[in-house]
Amino acid sequence: MTLTPELIIAAMAALAVLLIVFGVAARPQEDAVQQRLSQLVVQPRTLEEMELNQPFYDRTVRPLIQRLAKLGRRREGGGMVARTEERLQKAGYPGGLRGADWIGVKLLAAIVTAILVFLLGLLLGGFVVGILFAAVGGAFGFIIPEYWLGKRISKRSMDMVLQLPDALDLLTISVEAGLGFDAALSKVVEKMSGPLVDEFRQALAEVRMGRARRDALRDIVTRSEARPIANFIGAIVQAEQLGVPIAKVLQIQSQQLRIERRQRAEEAAAKAPIKMLFPMVGCIFPTIFIVILGPAVVTVVRGVGI
Repeated sequence: MTLTPELIIAAMAALAVLLIVFGVAARPQEDAVQQRLSQLVVQPRTLEEMELNQPFYDRTVRPLIQRLAKLGRRREGGGMVARTEERLQKAGYPGGLRGADWIGVKLLAAIVTAILVFLLGLLLGGFVVGILFAAVGGAFGFIIPEYWLGKRISKRSMDMVLQLPDALDLLTISVEAGLGFDAALSKVVEKMSGPLVDEFRQALAEVRMGRARRDALRDIVTRSEARPIANFIGAIVQAEQLGVPIAKVLQIQSQQLRIERRQRAEEAAAKAPIKMLFPMVGCIFPTIFIVILGPAVVTVVRGVGI
């Protein structure tokens, strides 16, 4: 019997499959306890792996912001950092940034904007124009974060005002069910979420650490900058000082907030026609004029041409 290449290849393939089967079968089975431990125990990772698992922002942008924050802290006084800290607190500390970090963000925005605008000016008018553009762009980039922060503060304050009626309803139901004010506030924190609930959670944490409840609640007014919340907190503090039942105060506040919410809705509905006027004038009316006056203009132009 002659050995053809086909038979040799088939024999080698069969031998390879046989060796693979024997190798898998001969591999020692891992103990069940060892398998369970391997699933529970976290394998140690290197420093490089830990850094690569972090988000891109934490690996690149945040270290650069912190370095610029140190530079800004040396150049600026403590008063600017304190004022920035207060504004960030009212905005809910976006991105976990603090006062010095926010100065670093502003410096980074100014540098990036200045470089981009310099390149644009260099393409349009040369080096001198690029320098002028860079100066203006740097100042503009330094101001943009403050504008965004102001918008963030206003939006957070409005979100807290819009969430207050629902939170107050749940708070009223909990107090009428027999819970104390702190327990009812804990129930609101447990069942709801949002910026107002975050403020309530912080106030409860301060009360549990031994701080007076009225002082913790008054700090919410400072961080919110909203008149309805100030009225609500003021009524609660006054009721606590005068010994008035909290349930009655909550009922009155709930009714008042419903009235204010309906008034805000009516005000927004009254403003809607005025706000719709601008897109109508800018977008709809020109199209109507083109459709109506276009044929007449074409006829006049042809008549003048004849």
